[in-house]
Amino acid sequence: MTTAADFGGTSHYADLDGPVHWVDFGGPDDGPRIVLVHGLGGSHLNWVLLAPLLARRARVVAVDLAGHGLTNPEGRLTTVQANSRLLGRFVAEVVGEPVVLVGNSMGGMISLLHTAQDPGMVRGLVLVDPALPMVFGTRPDPTMLGTFFLYSVPGLGKRFLARGRTASARRQVDRVLELVCADPTGIPEELKLASEHLIGERAKVEGLDDAFLSAARSTVFTSSKRGAYYAAMREIRVPVFLMSGDKDRLVNVAAARFVARRHPHWRYDEYAGVGHVPQMEIPEVVSERVLEWMDTHRLSTSAS
Repeated sequence: MTTAADFGGTSHYADLDGPVHWVDFGGPDDGPRIVLVHGLGGSHLNWVLLAPLLARRARVVAVDLAGHGLTNPEGRLTTVQANSRLLGRFVAEVVGEPVVLVGNSMGGMISLLHTAQDPGMVRGLVLVDPALPMVFGTRPDPTMLGTFFLYSVPGLGKRFLARGRTASARRQVDRVLELVCADPTGIPEELKLASEHLIGERAKVEGLDDAFLSAARSTVFTSSKRGAYYAAMREIRVPVFLMSGDKDRLVNVAAARFVARRHPHWRYDEYAGVGHVPQMEIPEVVSERVLEWMDTHRLSTSAS
């Protein structure tokens, strides 16, 4: 059985109107605080390759949002807005000082919205292939478009998810990696085994399909409100590092390029031959770039 502990992490739970699972990857006590926020259907496992690299110079934790990973819904909402509030409570009550937020996909959207709404608890924001509005004139990936269409239709979404679970845990892991990675063969076997184990743990919990579909629909709805989303971006006053893989099938790289042009003071890096999860595909590169960016903006020391 492979878990987060095999990647240097220690599991904890915080009571934030119900148990919230998070993983402490350690790091220097006097270093800056980094909070890692996964995407739709993801978990703390999305960060286990990157976190130990960042922990060489920062105190790093990863949180499982409501309805994801080992944070069961417990009757809580799992929308983008609800998880943004949950993230705010986690930063304030568990970390207890301003942090650098690093969010991927839906987690990038949630981190961005939280930063716009509560800037006092965020020192810097790293957006790793965040969920963004689609740019007019670009064509979404057919598999992604069809999947999210099924999620949006009452009844069909649950049947689609149930059908997917008829496959073995390994096949479920492989399908996800084929969607999010440009080249899934580079993902370590240990991470695949940990993902299989997590699938087994989550199979014991009721209500996760409804929680996932709520989060998925909320992500699409929030992205569709282009004006409000772009307005939230304009509210951000902390340093921002936006990155994107040019082979991302879920969020077309054109969307990241468009946002980068609107915010020339943000740092923008684009990675050739990389998909939706650079932190899993090229963790060494992402770590090096993030730590360099933190140095540039003097975020490499603790806020306390």
